[in-house]
Formats: sequence, C-alpha cells, structure tokens
Amino acid sequence: MKNFSIGALLFVVLFLSTHFSEARLQVCKPSGDIIGKKPPPGQCNQENDSDCCKQGKSYPIYKCSPPVSGSTTAVLTINSFEKGGDGGAPSECDNKYHSDNTPVVALSTGWYSGGSRCLNNITISANGRSVTAMVVDECDSTMGCDDDHDYQPPCPNNIVDASKAVWKALGVPEDNWGELDITWSNV
Repeated sequence: MKNFSIGALLFVVLFLSTHFSEARLQVCKPSGDIIGKKPPPGQCNQENDSDCCKQGKSYPIYKCSPPVSGSTTAVLTINSFEKGGDGGAPSECDNKYHSDNTPVVALSTGWYSGGSRCLNNITISANGRSVTAMVVDECDSTMGCDDDHDYQPPCPNNIVDASKAVWKALGVPEDNWGELDITWSNV
C-alpha cells in the first residue's frame, strides 16, 4: 500500500509539473498564411525600408503573440505614424496621425489585444537605455498584402513598431535603424 501511495503521488506530481510547465512555455504558432499580391504601381510606401508583398509568396499570419512578462522580448521596427508615412491610415486607437517626433508604437496583434493597450504607455529597453512610448496602433499580424495594409506583409507576432522618436531616445545611430532586439513592459 505504501509503494502504491508513493507511486500515485509521484505520478500526480509529474503530471502537474508537466502540465503547468507546458502552459508556461506555450508558443504562439502561425494560424495560417496569406498569399502575396503584387502591389499596384506606387502603392507600397517603402519610406523606412518597408517590405512590399511579393506575388505568390506565402506569408504566415498570427492571432497571438508570445506571452507578456515583466520584461517581454521583442523586435523593434521603425514606422512613420505621420500622414503620408509608411504606416498608412490613421492610428487604430485614436483615428489620428502622430508626429515622428513623438514616442508612439504599434504592437503585434496578440499584444495589441483588441485595443486593450490603446493609449497606454509601455517602457522599451535596449542599447543600455529605456524610453516610454504610447501604444496608438496595431501592427496587424492577421492580414496584409492589400490596400488597407499598404501592400506590406503581415507583421510577425513579436513586433513593437516604433516612431523615429523611440529610436532616437534609445540612442541608436540612424544608419542602424530598422530592426533591433528589445525588451518591453507595461508601465
């Protein structure tokens, strides 16, 4: 009886530890893909070296992002939130354009969380510095390669798309702007 109790207890402990560690380590997997369409002439703004969709290329889409922690790892990209900039339409959160000199960001779809982080600040850290920026938009991970998305591919699921002001505040030389490994947290 004693051996059975220890064996049963060991089984329960192993089961629970495996179950909970899997829950903590859940990854965000693609939820499908879209096939790229060639943009009409002059329809893909490449102001900040933005990519344009390629005809027939498959692009993964995501409805999720990696879990948010006290210090979430992400990739910083650059975006213009100004009218006529590569960000396209006004920001989702307030239906306004924002100056490139204002620290604002768009988050991948999962982190944007249906707008729940709209107009809230996050802290972005990299390059030995930190900056506070306001969430004003979604970097859409579920759609792309169409007019609404300036014929750019869907965002990866781990993107913080930032204005020039964020890059400047992090002290990144302008010729190195584009992609940067960062961490971010809610303020």
